[in-house]
Amino acid sequence: MDFGFSEEQEMLRKSARDFLAAESPMTYVRRMMEDDRGFTDAQWKQMAELGWMGLILPEQYGGAGGDFVDMVVVLEEMGRAVLPGPFFATVVLGGVALLEGGSDGQKASFLPKIAAGDLRVTLAQLEPNARWDAEGIELQARKDGGGYRLAGTKLFVPDAHTADVIIVAGREPGSKGAEGVTLFLVDAGASGVKATLLKTMDQTRKLCEVVLEDVRVPADRVLGQPGAGWKLLDRVVDRGKVGLCAEMCGGAQKVLEMSVEYAKVREQFGRPIGSFQAIQHKCANMLVEVESSKSATYYAAWAVANDVAEAPLAAAMAKAYTSDAYRHTAGEGIQIHGGIGFTWEHDMHIYFKRAKSSEVTFGDATWNREIVAQLIGL
Repeated sequence: MDFGFSEEQEMLRKSARDFLAAESPMTYVRRMMEDDRGFTDAQWKQMAELGWMGLILPEQYGGAGGDFVDMVVVLEEMGRAVLPGPFFATVVLGGVALLEGGSDGQKASFLPKIAAGDLRVTLAQLEPNARWDAEGIELQARKDGGGYRLAGTKLFVPDAHTADVIIVAGREPGSKGAEGVTLFLVDAGASGVKATLLKTMDQTRKLCEVVLEDVRVPADRVLGQPGAGWKLLDRVVDRGKVGLCAEMCGGAQKVLEMSVEYAKVREQFGRPIGSFQAIQHKCANMLVEVESSKSATYYAAWAVANDVAEAPLAAAMAKAYTSDAYRHTAGEGIQIHGGIGFTWEHDMHIYFKRAKSSEVTFGDATWNREIVAQLIGL
């Protein structure tokens, strides 16, 4: 059995790593951390020209026709570079949602623009109740003539302040659970929509509060079937989990490499600290966690790419394990670096903050273990 990536995927990985090393060094990442927008139009266009925006979109919409395993290859390199900007929100969340649930007209209208880098999209799911399950969707979606009126608040919406379209999950009044949830394609500039940038720990990924005050949405902007949006949202979130796990794998791998390199050159008591068993064991445990995370993530990527029955289980397992692994690896990386690891000048804290923010996105390890338990019948 061949568990490796194809030659084309390895070439894609190399080109992604080379591009990000040249165009997104840590100096750029730090600059974008201080910038409210969080990315530059020039880099966004470059990534579109490389075909990354349309990597998993069908060729008929200007995409490359790749699958989610191809996407994971690129996302892993992005996580390694802690790439800032709305790529994840636009392509992995917005693009997948349109691809999975959009009508022919919606796909023809939006997907070519995403592939060309001319449209930015995001997904608004989480609300002030902080629940990731169907009951967490409380934003009101009242029928109004031929359309809907939306009212409510969404929290921690990635890159909503720079998005052109926000995919909003709303609930029909009186409905409960998975029933009555609908996804809407809302223009970010529509009357009644207000996106406010939040001050968060991880400034490499901009998160916003989105308030909708009696926002009118026409019927042709419903994504998927009215009242049956939870199933679609669940599929999108599964793919989001896998994509996020790929980013975390890349970040954890970089933390491991930085830690091992530092342990080889940092001397204490006249010898490199890497010669001490305590440091050796930390690095060995980090390697085990990184490789195990990759195994779980790659399997989950294959599962969602081939739409197999166990894809939700694979996504939840990957998220449960990788969330803990990246946080622990980043923490151990700081310990190995000692005092310098805590300084603003060193890059280790950037990876640790990304690990913490990624850990709780789409539910932390505890939540995803609960999903695993439910899916195996417990």
